[in-house]
Amino acid sequence: MLTIATANVNGIRAAFKRGMGGWIDTRKPDVLLLQEVRAPDEILRDFFPSGWDLAIEPSEFKGRAGVGIASRLPMSAVRVGLGRGVPTNTGRWVEADLELPDGGGTLTVVSAYLHSGTAGTPSMDDKYAFLDLATARLAELAQRGGYAVVGGDLNIAHRNVDIKNWKGNLKAAGFLPEERAYLDRWFDELGWRDLGREHGGEGPGPYTWWSWRGQAFDNDAGWRIDYQLATPALAAVTATVEVERADAYDQRWSDHAPVIATFEL
Repeated sequence: MLTIATANVNGIRAAFKRGMGGWIDTRKPDVLLLQEVRAPDEILRDFFPSGWDLAIEPSEFKGRAGVGIASRLPMSAVRVGLGRGVPTNTGRWVEADLELPDGGGTLTVVSAYLHSGTAGTPSMDDKYAFLDLATARLAELAQRGGYAVVGGDLNIAHRNVDIKNWKGNLKAAGFLPEERAYLDRWFDELGWRDLGREHGGEGPGPYTWWSWRGQAFDNDAGWRIDYQLATPALAAVTATVEVERADAYDQRWSDHAPVIATFEL
C-alpha cells in the first residue's frame, strides 16, 4: 500500500510548531504534497532530512505561496512551475516522477496551489490565466496515461455539497460558475477522477478548510477546496481516501485538513 497525503500547511514553520511533525511520525505518509510552504528551499529541507527526496518551487514573493513534494520513494525527474516568468505563478506547481518499488513503474505526482482570487479584481485574471495553464498541463498528463495524481489546494469548491454556505457565496471567488466550469472540464472531458468525492460519499462535505476566525470549525462551516485528482489507471487502484479533520480547534496545525489516499501499488 502506498499512502499519499496533500496538505496546505499555511506556513511550514508554523505547522511544525503546531504539531505537524508528530502527525507525520504517526501517519507515516510515503508522499506528502505541500502547499503554502512560505519558506525557501533550505528551510523545507531542514524539516525533511535524510530519507526524503524533495522537489520544491518557492514563490518569488517572500512569505507567500510555495509548493513542495516530500517523498520516501526516489524521484527520477522533477518539473517546476507553469507559465514561467510570471511572478504571480511562482510557488504554485511542481511535479515529480516517482519510482515505484519492485519494478512497479513510475507514478507522477503534482503539488498544486491555485490562486485564491477576489471577484472583480485583477487577481481573478491571474487565477483564470493559471487555470488555463493547469488545464493544458492536465490534458498532457491525461493523454500520457498511466499513474498520476494531482493533489493540492485548488481554491475552488466544485458543487453545492462542497461548501456549507453555498447560497451566500454564489458571487464569491472560489465558487464562481466560471471557476467551477474548469473542474467540470477536468472531470468530464479530460477524464480526471475526483477521489475525495468518489470516496467521500454524496455530501455535504467532507470539508477540508475552515476559517481560523469565529466558530467556523466548531460549526463545520467549511469548504472542500483540497483535492486529490487521479488518472483512471490510478483511480482504479485507490483503496481509501479520507479527510483527516482534527478532533478539536486547538489540535489543528493548519486551517486546512490533510486529504490522505492509499493506493494498492
